[in-house]
Amino acid sequence: MQTQGTIAPGYERVAEAFTRAFDGRPTMGAALAILVGGETVVDLWRGVADENTGSLWEQGTATVVFSCTKGLVSILAARLVQEGRLCYDAPVHRYWPEFATAGKEKVTVGELLAHRAGLSAPRVSFTTEEILDWKYVTGQLAKQDPLWKPGTGYAYHAITHGWLVGEVIRRVARESVGDYFRRATAPWTRDAWIGLPASEAGRVAHIQVGESQAQAGRLLRDAPDEWTLRAMTLGGALPVELVGDGTGFNDPRVRAAQIPGAGGVATAHALASIWSATIVDTEGARLLDDATLDRALVPMSQGAPVYHAPGPWPRWGAGFQLDSAARRYRGPRSFGHDGAGGQVAFADPDSKTGFAFITNWMEAGDDRATQIIDALRAVRRD
Repeated sequence: MQTQGTIAPGYERVAEAFTRAFDGRPTMGAALAILVGGETVVDLWRGVADENTGSLWEQGTATVVFSCTKGLVSILAARLVQEGRLCYDAPVHRYWPEFATAGKEKVTVGELLAHRAGLSAPRVSFTTEEILDWKYVTGQLAKQDPLWKPGTGYAYHAITHGWLVGEVIRRVARESVGDYFRRATAPWTRDAWIGLPASEAGRVAHIQVGESQAQAGRLLRDAPDEWTLRAMTLGGALPVELVGDGTGFNDPRVRAAQIPGAGGVATAHALASIWSATIVDTEGARLLDDATLDRALVPMSQGAPVYHAPGPWPRWGAGFQLDSAARRYRGPRSFGHDGAGGQVAFADPDSKTGFAFITNWMEAGDDRATQIIDALRAVRRD
């Protein structure tokens, strides 16, 4: 099985790191795309898209990108800020009046984006059918008592983040988050969706759970607090590993629903192009200007979270994951978002880089993307 695609001169070590990622993983599929200055320098793919059918990964193969979707939603929020339609410092209830209950009256849009709203998990248990209903989920979250006093600390809103920020976007943009995503980020979203159309279902890779991911799921079930587990499963709507045989994000109904905390679907090239467009003209347009980024990338959450988690811990701006010991990107000013099991996407303004690595082989403590990024960092030093 050969690595396919193209690389620009000077990026050979990046391609080698991508190929090494498949060692010992015979049914893995993955793709890597890197743009520099708005131009593609790496576009690679390899492996198996569906181990059940044996179908191979192709250039147009897409996959669920899990929490990388939060990065896309954060881009949408920043775009609305740039347009003067949304303010990070404004209370959420200015845009979503029903949110002003149970001690959440002072929660700002920035705090909502930075995982500080106290709604990292639902107090009620959701079913799979219920999380397909946008109005039901957002209604439940709007009236929920927070799990801690908002603004006093943070905990990762693994799935709820997308509905919370997405509802603000929906109220401001006056259209669903998936529709606004397609409109605001065109032309880069030809191969990226929040809410997968039925016509594109055949392009999506089947997600596999590696042993390390399964072990992480077992440890999560034994977590000392119930809220860390509930943040992932929503009380039973999703498996702890996020996917199973036809369940979770392998369920076509879940992929078709707009679940912007983890349900985005994209090719590597589309994802890298979107991140490239946040910092430089890409296909003739740019998504965000420098002033907007300066505001969006101010650190808002860092250090130990409310619920115990081993360090190092990530840093967050207005929804964006900042470069840190927990997730190294290309440089200290890089920003993006990673996703469960190995997905990584980011932009680096200093080198004008847009990057995306996607895979259907989920591993906890994944070092595949890290090794690829390390090789990319070495290119800059040459």
